[in-house]
Amino acid sequence: MHFEASIEDAVAAFARSLPDGARVLDAGAGEGGYRHHFARQRYCGLDLAIGDAAWNYSRLDVIGDLAKLPFPDATFDACLSVVTLEHVTRPRRVVCEMARTLSLGGRILIVAPLEWEEHQQPHDYFRYTRFGLDMLLREAGLIEIAIVPVGGIFRLISRRLFNALQFFPGPLVFVAAIFLVPPALVLPLFEPLDRKRSFTLGYICSARKPSAGSLS
Repeated sequence: MHFEASIEDAVAAFARSLPDGARVLDAGAGEGGYRHHFARQRYCGLDLAIGDAAWNYSRLDVIGDLAKLPFPDATFDACLSVVTLEHVTRPRRVVCEMARTLSLGGRILIVAPLEWEEHQQPHDYFRYTRFGLDMLLREAGLIEIAIVPVGGIFRLISRRLFNALQFFPGPLVFVAAIFLVPPALVLPLFEPLDRKRSFTLGYICSARKPSAGSLS
């Protein structure tokens, strides 16, 4: 579960980098799985609460539309949005709204998928290249953009081999595991061969809203 582990590490590092009491918006918080990282900050989890009927949305602070955030300008010092952009119909508007609600110098962390299966149907609309993400962030007026792929083709194939196990019924899954699991475990060792990482599960992006000094 390299993708999930990488996201968890990125969110934890993001939280550690923020000062005590910083106002943090989790845009597309779902069940609030990242709230615990922000115990020192003032965390606000927002979601439209329609993505997954099986989820418990009771821990949300606000139920709202990411394309029309119910906050004044410069409300938050930081914002995170984890595997959420694929579920919105107006991603450009959503990123601009997150940027609008950031204070000057405020920071943002976005995780978006590229090679990923359909999920939370029918609310699954987009996949993102690094160039598309860069465009969205720049159009929102953000700077210091960093976009990091989470693994390359070998981790991608490994993930898909594990995914394939779900299609084998009953005891056949154990037979399939004999053939699929060993290469799935070995393939990540070849990751250094894929330097471009154009085949990736997704991207972890960071950026910052210009401060007063950088605007002048």
